[in-house]
Amino acid sequence: MIHFVIIAPQQWDFEVGSNARNIALEIAKRFKVIYINPPTDIKTLISKRQRTSSNTGYTRVNDSLFVYTPSFTALSINWIKNQSIYDLLNWFNNYRMSRAIRKATKELGWSEIVVLNDNYIFNGFYLKEMLRPKAYIYYLRDFLTIQPYFKKHGARLEPQLIRKVDAVAANSTYLANYARSQNAKSFYVGQGCEIEMFDPTNIKILPNDLKELPKPVIGYVGFLTAMRLDIGLLLALAKGGKWSLVLVGPEDEEFKSSALHQMENVFFLGRKAPDELPSYIAGFDVCINPQLINPLTIGNYPRKIDEYLAMGKPTVATATQAMDIFERYTYLANSHEQFVQQVRVALNDTDVVAAKTRIEFARSHTWENSVKEIYQVIEKVT
Repeated sequence: MIHFVIIAPQQWDFEVGSNARNIALEIAKRFKVIYINPPTDIKTLISKRQRTSSNTGYTRVNDSLFVYTPSFTALSINWIKNQSIYDLLNWFNNYRMSRAIRKATKELGWSEIVVLNDNYIFNGFYLKEMLRPKAYIYYLRDFLTIQPYFKKHGARLEPQLIRKVDAVAANSTYLANYARSQNAKSFYVGQGCEIEMFDPTNIKILPNDLKELPKPVIGYVGFLTAMRLDIGLLLALAKGGKWSLVLVGPEDEEFKSSALHQMENVFFLGRKAPDELPSYIAGFDVCINPQLINPLTIGNYPRKIDEYLAMGKPTVATATQAMDIFERYTYLANSHEQFVQQVRVALNDTDVVAAKTRIEFARSHTWENSVKEIYQVIEKVT
């Protein structure tokens, strides 16, 4: 019987969750799964910002799912400029990672494994050769190599990793096309969403800090970061109509210092618990995703669009290639002016049938369906 090993750069208990965690939980409904936490590196151990090497070993999540934390401390090597030295030390980190995985799977009595690597470029680079799994799948859900930390060595190593894995499973069509330039066995597998949380019939009362605001309400939920969101677009939107622009989520420094805070019709409601977000979306007349278009955002699957649509809400978003699959169910814009105009159009979208169609479409984007696609990718290469 096949068993799954999932490696990812995020800890299992990462506070905002992760795709790898959702996928592990879904796969565990059918197969045995072990999720390998990233090892502590020397820099982190010294700074004591995360766990130390004493918190190692197994945690059983359920009968089919285990979390394993390696006991070794990885070398902190991203600062090294010389590629040959970096590659040698990265090989050593991978060797120790492979030994930890072998130890974990041996203790569980597993002999045949499938490795699912969730965007773990560095510590997963040599594991195909070292572990010799039945299949090694690279799960591509973010264009990490344009970020400064990953760009330094990841821009060189990720294409090599994509070429040598058995297949790539990507959560957006943009990323699937990007990977296909290096590996013909690259497939779009979609994305899951916790749809059960976003059910408009469950919302009875709107939050107090929302229900008293002037209508109509144009709203966004999520991390407010200038790396991903267009502050200029939001300013144009605030000036473009007699509506309340409501932003729900924590802010980065650029948002905190932006002119949006001087706009009388812009309301920052701050960070909310995940289970509170559906009630805020329920109070929006139109939902928005005002993305910047840059290498960091252009290929990302916009999970929040599923959340908006699952609530039946008319939604306006920046047009990107990843938004192509949502074209029939959203209002897309290519400029600030068009975005404002699309919001005006969306405010008149009160069709009950259209809302039901949006809900049905969003509910097709489950982790069950996405993982079924991953199974099909595995079947193609085994």
